[in-house]
Parts: sequence; structure tokens; C-alpha cells
Amino acid sequence: MTVTQTQLSNDFPDGDGSNGDNPSSSLDIAIIGGGIIGVMMTLGLLHRGMRVTLYERATDFHEIGAGFAFTGVARDCMKRLNPQVLEALRRVGEENRHPNNRYWDGFNPASKDAAESQDALLFQMSARELDYWGCLRSHFLREMATYLPEGVAKFGKQMESYVDDEGGGKVVLHFTDGTTAEADAVIGCDGIHSRTRQVLLGDSHQASHASYSHKVAYRAVVPIADGISAIGDDKANNQCTHMGPDAHIVNKWTLLNVFIFLHDQEPWPEPEKMTAPGTRDEVAHALRNWSPAVRELVGLFPEHLTKWGIFDMAEHPAPTYARGRVCIAGDAAHASSPFHGVGACMGVEDALVLATALETTMARTYDGSVSSKGTAISTAFQTYSAIRLQRSHWLVKSSREMGDIYEWRYAATAHHADKCKAEFEHRSRKIWDFNVDKMVADSQSECIHRLEAKN
Repeated sequence: MTVTQTQLSNDFPDGDGSNGDNPSSSLDIAIIGGGIIGVMMTLGLLHRGMRVTLYERATDFHEIGAGFAFTGVARDCMKRLNPQVLEALRRVGEENRHPNNRYWDGFNPASKDAAESQDALLFQMSARELDYWGCLRSHFLREMATYLPEGVAKFGKQMESYVDDEGGGKVVLHFTDGTTAEADAVIGCDGIHSRTRQVLLGDSHQASHASYSHKVAYRAVVPIADGISAIGDDKANNQCTHMGPDAHIVNKWTLLNVFIFLHDQEPWPEPEKMTAPGTRDEVAHALRNWSPAVRELVGLFPEHLTKWGIFDMAEHPAPTYARGRVCIAGDAAHASSPFHGVGACMGVEDALVLATALETTMARTYDGSVSSKGTAISTAFQTYSAIRLQRSHWLVKSSREMGDIYEWRYAATAHHADKCKAEFEHRSRKIWDFNVDKMVADSQSECIHRLEAKN
């Protein structure tokens, strides 16, 4: 078999600072994975004058999943990372229409009228602090991709392994098609079943493979008129969460997107696959004792469904996000369940810390205070890991617990609305009361401290 080598791109858009006076311009970086965080990371590094090649196993940019949202904190990070990222979101995103997120009792009301009464409203929370902008994943990805210079993205490239011999040369990437490529540094953004993570930690390491959270999700889009008939005009035209035992339901406006999450006691049948065939009947059986309104809503689902197994890294968090000149970011580092709704936001924070750390350490190579490019890269990556581990680990654990709170399975809150609300508020504040200035400053100072300790 003939092995060929892919060359990294040296082409950059005007104004990216890629010139001889910029120490970062000598850095060749490979990004593994062309999803949301991979493309965002690429734009952030290009913006700092680094040479980047993005390797994606699909034949084009492709995102699975429906919609997601970004907090005000995440948008602040986007702007600092590369203003083009925020501009892309602005073009496809939609601000939260309503001042409050409302949480309803989906189980106990004995009639549809009772379900629409204020007695069925468990609690509501302000939507203004999290300040979400929502969008479709595929739309946002394609908008960001329009800013990538020609030749930066290489498709049909699935990484199989890499060799990081810090004694000399570059990191060598091996792809499943038999080709290789070289880079000064590698950032794995290859998602929840990250091959980069498996190689970095070792295939036998528990954290190399995400775990089944014992939650499954079903989604359907139903006509708004039918949704109004089932749950009422107010709920159908506003985002609402319906809570109850061992399940919860989220409905969103515009053709009434409905997501049903069920607790599942059984193991997931095929861990290497995240989807499996499902049926409306199995959802109806699980919710057979819920309120008439919820049961009618389930009846609007098509007969045959796809169910998504929700995997995360709560049981076995990665002990580090970096080794040598390779690191992992986003879901590859800390895959989370969707119950906080900020998994992608953590990846945005990752990208800003990585870009900041690399820029900081590479600047020290320019003044001679760092002896080698490899030292600058490994120091930047270790700094990134140290800065991001605690917050991202907390998010993954808390998100899984939030799924149980929604479903009245969390012992400390059970079905008590006041306790659920207090828990939501306490956890949400850790997300929105976050100092991005401090995160950036800490990244810079930690890089410098680590470099000085090596001299």
C-alpha cells in the first residue's frame, strides 16, 4: 500500500497576522474533527496567524442533532476567539423570545384544563441571565465554514493513530486510508467517541470510552395546531419543560419541536452506535400514567421513531486533556449530557483557553526565553488542561444529575418544586456567573509560570 503525506495549508485570509514578525506563524496545527468546536478552534487559531489544517472523516461538513444554544458567556468567548465566529452565530441564531423558562407538572393533572391551570406550574426561572441564543447545529456549522480559507479543510480523513516523538520531528498522524500527515501540534475535536482521546489515554483506559447515561431521547416535529389542541396555546407557543417520574418533556416553538427523555434501566444495546429504532408505542407505554395532555402529545408522534442513547463522561472523566504535543477539546475531552444545555458552551471556553495559551507560549519563543517550539506547545497544552479540568468535570457531573432532577429521581429534590428550583438556580449560577477575563488572565499567567519553572 502506498502511503502519501498531506501537507498543511499555508494560506490565510488577509489580516490574520500570518507573517514573519508573528511567532505563531511558524506553528503548524492539525485539528481532528470538523464539527462545531473543530471549525471554531480552527478559526480562532487562524485569527492568531497560526497555520492550521482541519481533518474531517466525512465528505463534507456535517452535524447531527437538532438545535442548541449559546449563553452570553459563550458569546463573549466567541468574540475574543475570532469575531467571525460570533458573526456567524448572529446570522443564524435567535434570541430567547421569553423572559422566563417555565417548568410544569406533566404527571399529576387529571385533565387538560388542570394541566393548563397555574396550579400545574411548578416554578419558573429567568431566562435573561443565561441569555441564550439558539440555532440549528447544521446552520451554524456551515456559516462558520464560509470563513475557512480554501484548502484548510481536508475531508475523508479519519485519524487512526498518531506518533508523538518529542525527541525530534513533528507529530505524525496516520489515517485509515493509509495516508499520513505531520504537524507541530494536534488538537482532537472529534467528539464523544473521540479516537484522539483513545490514543492519548490508551484504548484500555476507562475514560477512553464514554458511558451510557441511562437516558434516551425521542424527537418529533408536530403541527402547531395539533400541539395547541394537546397542551394549550400558551405552552405550545413557548418553550416549556414538563417534569414527572422517570421522564421529562421539552417542547419548543416553531412547528412544535418536542423532545421526550426517558430513564432507561437497561444497558444500551450497541455502545458504538448512538441511535436505535424506536416506536411511539414504547414512549406511550412509558408515559401511560402521565396527564391526559402529555398522552395526547405523545399520540402526535409518528409510529416509527429514532431514539438517541445519551452518552457522557460522568462516570469516568478524563484525568488530563493533554499529553505531549496532543490535546483534546470539546466533547472529545468532556462529553456531557444535554440537561444543562451548555455542553457546546464548554467547548467554546476550551477553544479560547487553547488559543490564548498557544499564543502566550509561542510569544516566548520569539524573545528566546523558550528553547524549543515543542516546549512551548506542551506547556500551552498542559496549561489548558489545568485551567479547564475542574469546571468541565463539574459540568458533566452536574448535567447528568440535572437529568435526574427533571425526572424526580434525585434524592435531594425528589418531586418537591421548591427544592428543584433552588437546585436549578444554584447550578445555573456556576454557568452564568463566570469571569472570562479571569480565565484568560489565568491562562496567560499559568503559561508563564510553567515556562519559568522549566528554565
